[in-house]
Amino acid sequence: MSRLRMLWKDEAGAIISSELVLVATILVIGMIVGLAAVRNAVVAELADVAQAIGNIDQSFSFSQAVGHAAFTDGSQFTDAPDFCEPGSTGDTNSKCVTLSTPPLDAEGT
Repeated sequence: MSRLRMLWKDEAGAIISSELVLVATILVIGMIVGLAAVRNAVVAELADVAQAIGNIDQSFSFSQAVGHAAFTDGSQFTDAPDFCEPGSTGDTNSKCVTLSTPPLDAEGT
């Protein structure tokens, strides 16, 4: 029983609560900054994927085919530019993705 009491009262190597709060605060701030960077990177990559999908040209054409007892006429489809595609009226530099942040007040916060 005395050994248990001795271990209970031993404070060698104990972390003081203020140190623990400081370390936890630094970790939380680092996580917030890291997650914001990850969010921005994910949005940029998704915008790149959207731009790539939007730039796919779906135009096609095929000519007439004639066989012994049947024939088919040719067909054609021309893909018109969509919004944000090159040749449309949209701004293609931003990939039509806008990130907005709330305005800062007079104190800059």
